[in-house]
Amino acid sequence: MGEHSDTAPVALTARGLTKTYGSGDAAVTAVDHVDLDIPGGTLTAVMGPSGSGKTTLVHLLAGLDRADSGQVWVGDDELTSLSDKKLARVRGRVVGFVFQGFNLIQTMSGRDNIELPLRLNRLPQDREWLATLIDMLGIERELDRRPYEMSGGQQQRVAIARALITRPRVVLADEPTGNLDTHASAQILSHLRTSCRELGQSVVMVTHDPTAASYAGKVLLFANGRVDGHITDPTPDAVLAGLDALSGVQR
Repeated sequence: MGEHSDTAPVALTARGLTKTYGSGDAAVTAVDHVDLDIPGGTLTAVMGPSGSGKTTLVHLLAGLDRADSGQVWVGDDELTSLSDKKLARVRGRVVGFVFQGFNLIQTMSGRDNIELPLRLNRLPQDREWLATLIDMLGIERELDRRPYEMSGGQQQRVAIARALITRPRVVLADEPTGNLDTHASAQILSHLRTSCRELGQSVVMVTHDPTAASYAGKVLLFANGRVDGHITDPTPDAVLAGLDALSGVQR
């Protein structure tokens, strides 16, 4: 399931993914029978109006939330049928996370934050890979600092290294530039794009910012729990136009 027969490997696949909250008249279907294929080595942005279900979608793809129905594969690992214990173990190997709030442990150094997923998942250290990430992200000076001694942009670069340290098949990023200024945002987005182009990483990024989305190779327009279109090689203006054209949805 992880590959198409005549195309590049697929990093992440979803089929019939559905999630409803509440019941009866109060039921809200946040994700409605979504099918997705995310190719390897790509940066994909997910955009849509507030309440469209895009954050729920990414949480389902990451295994952070359970779908009501449907399946998710990361590579050849099918996540949706696993027990919580097996899911945690598989997810730690194949999925990385980047959050809006950085989620670094304040009492640990930058280096220890980066290497934490290796220890939690009992994975061996790879000094050459760590050196590659340090060089790409420009975080050598942050290795011995605590997060409270770093700027927001520095913390997010450390968080990206932490997400990449296990060499996951896919990184899910939820508003990764939401707490950053324009300059820091541009740096973070450039690093995410570089990780795809030069390291072969696959990144799925939820964002509300058309400029951020323009760093992606493809933008998925999400509305009413469904993918309602996409934009290839997006520009900020094209993204804005796409959002305006979403069927039956007001931004």
